Amino acid sequence: MHSKTAFLSCVLLLLCLVPCGCGGDEEYVRVDFSKREEMSLPVQTKAITYAYLPQYSHAISYGRHKLLIEYLSNATGLPFRQVYPDTFDEHVEMVKRGEIDISFSNPLIYLQLAQLGARAFARIVEPSGQPDFFGEIICRADSPIRTLRDCRGKRWIAVDRSSAGGFLFPLGMLLDNGIPPRDFSDIEFAPGPGGKQEKVVLAVFAGAFDIGSIRQGTLALLKDKIDLKRIRVLARTRPYPSWVYACRKGFPPAQAARIADAMFALDINRADDAVILNNAGIRGIIPAEDGDYDPVRQLVERIREQDGGFIP
Repeated sequence: MHSKTAFLSCVLLLLCLVPCGCGGDEEYVRVDFSKREEMSLPVQTKAITYAYLPQYSHAISYGRHKLLIEYLSNATGLPFRQVYPDTFDEHVEMVKRGEIDISFSNPLIYLQLAQLGARAFARIVEPSGQPDFFGEIICRADSPIRTLRDCRGKRWIAVDRSSAGGFLFPLGMLLDNGIPPRDFSDIEFAPGPGGKQEKVVLAVFAGAFDIGSIRQGTLALLKDKIDLKRIRVLARTRPYPSWVYACRKGFPPAQAARIADAMFALDINRADDAVILNNAGIRGIIPAEDGDYDPVRQLVERIREQDGGFIP
């Protein structure tokens, strides 16, 4: 007992000897805990969410559609916010969960969205002036590959299994020419989130793959990064209906109509509108309906009958 009391006395003595936080020359700061300010996390403003299927990097998606979203907000009086899914599958899941109100996607992804209740209301006019687009098969300019038949036994990199111009259309063209997927030594898809079209071109440019498949217009985006003279377009597919705007299941029809009207009002011949459209890489936006995409449905069915394991 005496030893315990002695120990506590020593502890108290040491505490008295330990210097406190303020030196002798410092003044005490009085804290008034009766005055408090509640801190709260910032709340995201409710807005119509708009997503561009991540065929390119998020930076390109943002840059290309920023002006269009600002225009839609001003023209409709509705708030918009661009959101950025990392993958094609995530894009579909976000529409399914109601996290994407307005989807801008390729026709193959649209077919998946339509099964979830989304409905097409607009499609774009490509920079070519046509409301359709095609896929391309590319190789290095110095490649010995000269025809589609020469692709047998080669290594193929494609954008994504859910890419229309970057995989589906070229796959259909190869099958039509009697070249099924099993005739390739390897088929791989661009890794990682976003920027997949660019990755295909860079992989072929670097010689990592013999051929690559991309959508129309991709090469132009890389003109400042690589010497495009070292890339050759081996073949182009037939055209299919262009990219599509769809609203998710349950999206208010009146708001969809206001958005559609604003899109259709854009005119490439007006200077201000031309800035918006050219920045987005499109020439115009026209009405669309689900039946416009039947040619893509038919292609999907035909591929599944011949070699169904390669598309979702």
